[in-house]
Amino acid sequence: MLRLAPALLARLARARHWAPLARRGAAAASGEEERFVFPEYEPEPGEAAAAMAAVAAAPGGAGAAAALWSEVNRCGQNGDFARALKAVNKILQISKDDVTALQCKVVCLIQNGNFKEALSVINTHTKVLTSDIIAFEKAYCEYRLNRIESALKTIQSASQQTDKLKELYGQVLYRLERYDDCLAAYRDLIRNSQDEYEEERKTNLSAVVAAQSTWEKVMPEDLGLREATYELCYNSACALIGQGKLNEAMKKLQKAEELCRQSLSEDSDVTEEDIEAELAIIHGQMAYIMQLQGRTEDALQLYNQIIKLKPTDIGLLAVIANNIITINKDQNVFDSKKKVKLTNAEGVEHKLSKKQLQAIEFNKALLAMYTNQADQCRKLSASLQSQSPEHLLPVLIQAAQLCREKQHAKAVGLLQDFADQHPANAAEIKLTMAQLKIAQGSVTKACMILRSIEELQHKPGMVSALVTMYSHEEDIDSAIEVFTQAIQWYQQFQPKSPVHLSLIREAANFKLKHGRKKEAISDLEELWKQNPKDVHTLAQLISAYSLVDPEKAKVLSKHLPSSDTMSLKVDVDALENSHGATYVRKKAGKLTADNQQKEQGQGDVKKKKKKKKGKLPKNYDPKVTPDPERWLPMRERSYYRGRKKGKKKDQVGKGTQGSTTAGSSELDASRTASSPPTSPRPGSAAAVSATSNVIPPRHQKPAGAPATKKKQQQKKKKGAKGGW
Repeated sequence: MLRLAPALLARLARARHWAPLARRGAAAASGEEERFVFPEYEPEPGEAAAAMAAVAAAPGGAGAAAALWSEVNRCGQNGDFARALKAVNKILQISKDDVTALQCKVVCLIQNGNFKEALSVINTHTKVLTSDIIAFEKAYCEYRLNRIESALKTIQSASQQTDKLKELYGQVLYRLERYDDCLAAYRDLIRNSQDEYEEERKTNLSAVVAAQSTWEKVMPEDLGLREATYELCYNSACALIGQGKLNEAMKKLQKAEELCRQSLSEDSDVTEEDIEAELAIIHGQMAYIMQLQGRTEDALQLYNQIIKLKPTDIGLLAVIANNIITINKDQNVFDSKKKVKLTNAEGVEHKLSKKQLQAIEFNKALLAMYTNQADQCRKLSASLQSQSPEHLLPVLIQAAQLCREKQHAKAVGLLQDFADQHPANAAEIKLTMAQLKIAQGSVTKACMILRSIEELQHKPGMVSALVTMYSHEEDIDSAIEVFTQAIQWYQQFQPKSPVHLSLIREAANFKLKHGRKKEAISDLEELWKQNPKDVHTLAQLISAYSLVDPEKAKVLSKHLPSSDTMSLKVDVDALENSHGATYVRKKAGKLTADNQQKEQGQGDVKKKKKKKKGKLPKNYDPKVTPDPERWLPMRERSYYRGRKKGKKKDQVGKGTQGSTTAGSSELDASRTASSPPTSPRPGSAAAVSATSNVIPPRHQKPAGAPATKKKQQQKKKKGAKGGW
């Protein structure tokens, strides 16, 4: 049975919580009929053969009809209902209103899984097939077609309640979640039946008890069922989860897993994959317990392992997908959007309970809100509200969506309207409204809303919240008024209770803290009367009276214990030598003879400590008087004149392009010593010799040019390893 995790939370801050689910009891749980007493329609031993043989003896059954009835009889005994149906149809061509032939046709259709066609045959021949004859077959077809209410009416209208109808009645009640009536029906069956289906009935009974514990929070009674099968162990674990006994439930599930492996391994036709598929429901419940215990990583890993097995139970897949979404919360929304498709499988609404389906719809609305699908969120929450008008969570989801859209005033109005229409939920709604007001910064309005919740005014948590908020607003009088009202309530209904005395003490401390000693006197006197030996309260009372009535303070001070009784026996040496001591007294060493003489001669003379000479700078000159302004920054000294502007040193390579500097004369070749003082005449020998030795300026190369070129070539080689 799928199980809803913690109760759905009411406050807006908690409306973002996700409600995990877990599988429900094994026997009646998954809705798969092979787990029930009647997995499919099975007539009583020899019923089909007897009915068919009766038709063979009917009038007009000679010739071809006799052969057809023999065929029907033989196929019914062999379980070949497809061939039997063909033979029955041929018989009905001969005699279309034959009651026995029609009944045999309905049986064949049910055995072949054609429930709609079987129900159509029954409804078409209502004059022939009366309710007394075919009540069970009709109710069973309606049950398998998920027409549960119609099946219940059919069973109740039957003139005779046979054992088969009682079995089906119990399953119908379970599907309708009428667990008390279902429990009574199964108890009656177990008490009055003796056949090979007793173990299945006990399994169904344990599933009903688990459902009561889970959904109705009923303490299950001990039925004395021996947990010899894995289904019984599983249902017992579900009941323990409903009671919150998670560790015991985990042990039961481990035992159920062991029993399941043992029972299935005995069958040689069952493979390991079949065993893992059967264990999926148990592992899903284990993962749910891990999730409740806060072991989300382990739970998520186990959930994903179950999904990889691709179980055929769509109810199990829907629950696991929902639980993964609850773990993801507002994170990993893309994975959640994939998993939510598993909850929309066709027919899943017939596998889960109403509360489970409701929780899944809540989570869909929350997921739409977190994925910024505002219209989808509003649509889902409105649908949920129409289905359950008194339910709180749809309204909280709508309010949360409005807050995300920065429409706080509209959210408060929505909550106020719901509180007016449903006074039973007014307290939870007003708590949410106060939270919204605090988020808007309206602390005083939030306090007014909280104080309007009459059933919570005296609660210590409410008093603490209001006093803190009023203190934040520096409204001390209102805070004291909150204390006074709460104390008066406890004085009237629960006088001298621990909560009452605790509130009085907190009120007194609050008044003393804010200088209201006169008002604190009555509270302190009340506390001292309750416990005259409380020295701390007496000291506070004396301190308060010392400012108001000194004589009264003197009288009360006589009740203080004497100093002898208040003295503490403390070993000072041990305290000083402890690790936490900040000062440790040095132990006195042994005195020599010389030291004793010195102490006798120099009794009160104290040793003077030698002062160390300060270090002087290296360039210190004692003859020069130090600069008295040396401690000031350079800009603050009297002789500072600032930097001189416009006198920058000429540097080679600086300035605008084409400008010359003083250093450019050094580069002029005509001014060097090797050049002649005057230019020779053209055509003379001196000119020829001079020009032969002198390299023209355009042919000159700057110094270091070859080395620079080599370096550039080396760099290119290093950087060009790959080449083109």
